[in-house]
Amino acid sequence: MLKCPLIAVRSPRALALGSVLVWAGLVAGGTGSAWAQTKSSTGAIYTCIDGAGKRLTSDRLIHECLDREQRVLNKDGSVRTVIQPRMSAEERAQAEARKREQALAEAAQKDAVRRDRNLLMRFPNEPAHNKAREAAMDDLLKGIALSDRRLQDLRAERKPLDAETEFYKGKRLPAKLRTQIEANDAQQQAQRDIIQQQRAEMVRLNAIYDAELWRLRQMWAGAQPGTVPMPTLPKASGAPSTPVVR
Repeated sequence: MLKCPLIAVRSPRALALGSVLVWAGLVAGGTGSAWAQTKSSTGAIYTCIDGAGKRLTSDRLIHECLDREQRVLNKDGSVRTVIQPRMSAEERAQAEARKREQALAEAAQKDAVRRDRNLLMRFPNEPAHNKAREAAMDDLLKGIALSDRRLQDLRAERKPLDAETEFYKGKRLPAKLRTQIEANDAQQQAQRDIIQQQRAEMVRLNAIYDAELWRLRQMWAGAQPGTVPMPTLPKASGAPSTPVVR
C-alpha cells in the first residue's frame, strides 16, 4: 500500500485542535471584515485641532477633542456636520441658565402681545378710551362726594358735644362725653383718609390712562402688538417707578 508523502498521520486530538483553530480564524476574519465594512460604509472623517494646536484626523469621534469642536467630513472633504464640544458642569449650568432666561423673555413677549391685543379689543378707538376714563373718574368723584357729606354730618354732630364741654371747663369730662368726642374725631379722620386715598387713586388712574392712550395711539397708527415699549409711571412719594400694567 502506497502512502502519500503530503499527508501526515495525526492523532485524533491533534485533528480536533486543528479544526478549532481553523474555525476561530474564519470567525475572526469574518468579524474583522464586517467591522471594516461598518467603518467604511459611513465614509465619515472626523477632524479637529487638539489643545497643542495639532490637527487630528480619524474615522471615529476623536477622544482628544471631546472638549472642543469636531468637524465630520464627507469623502470629498465637504462638511457633513459639526459636533459641539462637551460642556463642563459649570458650562452646562450656564447654558441652562441662558435657556431659562430666554424662556422667560419669550414668555414675557407673549404676554406683551396678548396684553396689547386685549387692550385694542377693549379700546378700538380714542372715544372708547376716553369714555372708560370718564367712568372711572366719575366713580371716584362719587366716593369723594359721599365721604365729604359724611364729614359734614360728623362736624354737625360735633357742635353740641363741643358746647357741652363748656360746662366742664377746668374739670374732668364725663367718660360718656369723652368717648363720644373721641369717636367723632376718629370717624372724621377716617373720612379724611378716604378722601385722600380717592384723590390719590384718581392721580394713579389718570397716569395709567395717559400711558395706555400713548401706546394705543401708536398701535392705532400701525405698530404691532408687543412692539410698543411699556411706559413707566412717575415716582410717587417715596415709591420707585413702576411699569404701567393693568
